[in-house]
Amino acid sequence: MTELKSYEGGCHCGKVRYSVKLDLSKPTVACNCSICQKTGTMLSFVPVENFTLKSGEKDLTDYQFNKKVIHHLFCSTCGVRSFARGTGPDGKEMRAINVRCLDGVELDSLNVMKFNGRDR
Repeated sequence: MTELKSYEGGCHCGKVRYSVKLDLSKPTVACNCSICQKTGTMLSFVPVENFTLKSGEKDLTDYQFNKKVIHHLFCSTCGVRSFARGTGPDGKEMRAINVRCLDGVELDSLNVMKFNGRDR
């Protein structure tokens, strides 16, 4: 049974803000691919319908690399990557939420799962 809760999140300067419904009792992904490792990202994946961008669409810069299937978005003012756009293995649109950018989340309480993205 999932425990969906609503969270608010965004970038450091506050231009990018969103609300998201997700279950933080499920594992949060700590990936070691080149971009996640360098930015310290911890991810939780949600269907697009669980995500609402409240502000900052015009302030987002899109960065893609490798297979160019994930839109790594960052605030053009402060540089923080608070979420990404992509599709899941099932082909459905999803959002990858950087849980470090959610308001009021105690990171030490999360169940962190290491993912080897470096060797993919």
